[in-house]
Amino acid sequence: MFDDINELYQQVILDHCKNPRNFRELPQCSCSAQGHNPLCGDNLKLFLTMDGDVIKDAGFVGSGCCISKASASLLTENVKGKTKSEAEQMFERVRDLVTTGKAEGDVGKLAVFAGVYKYPARVKCAILSWHALMGALKGEGQPVSTENEQT
Repeated sequence: MFDDINELYQQVILDHCKNPRNFRELPQCSCSAQGHNPLCGDNLKLFLTMDGDVIKDAGFVGSGCCISKASASLLTENVKGKTKSEAEQMFERVRDLVTTGKAEGDVGKLAVFAGVYKYPARVKCAILSWHALMGALKGEGQPVSTENEQT
């Protein structure tokens, strides 16, 4: 059964890598952030369209490894309709998930990244888009990097 779950998770990650959802710029976005993972070479830009405190739309562009691209794809699907506070809480759960294999609360489809913690170099790939999300929500205007992410 454990092998079946791993196979399913791998299939979901590959699907989102090969066919990323919301892989597009949002020219009329409310906020955005650039993200870079120097270890793997992942580069992306995340776009958010806000309606007050609610994320109405999300998109991303860029290049990177399969885990990075799949994580950004799943992020954009996951945050639509969430408030800024809910998205910030999801960031914390995802960071816990990719660094420990466990998360407090429901992470939905993002559970596919539960095994990433076993590969410390890949933690930064999985969390890059989430750091970009936080940068965009904070409106800092500075590129985010995974350099300070603990593995």
